[in-house]
Amino acid sequence: MGSVRLGLTEEYRENTVSLVIEDSRSIAEVARSIGIKPQTLGRWMQKARQNQPAETELSKTEREELERLRLELEYG
Repeated sequence: MGSVRLGLTEEYRENTVSLVIEDSRSIAEVARSIGIKPQTLGRWMQKARQNQPAETELSKTEREELERLRLELEYG
């Protein structure tokens, strides 16, 4: 007997990936909770990472503002 495709939507996959990324849950934990193999979720994670835009460097002005805000938070 062959495997059965679940027909999961792209939105469902994105929501599942966000459980790992945003909730800091492990791939194994999330996969187990929704009833899929960790390898499957691992592939979804790889695809999501490939589709993310590359991180860019902060401009000098942005770095200065970030430093100012960090100091403000630290010292009130």
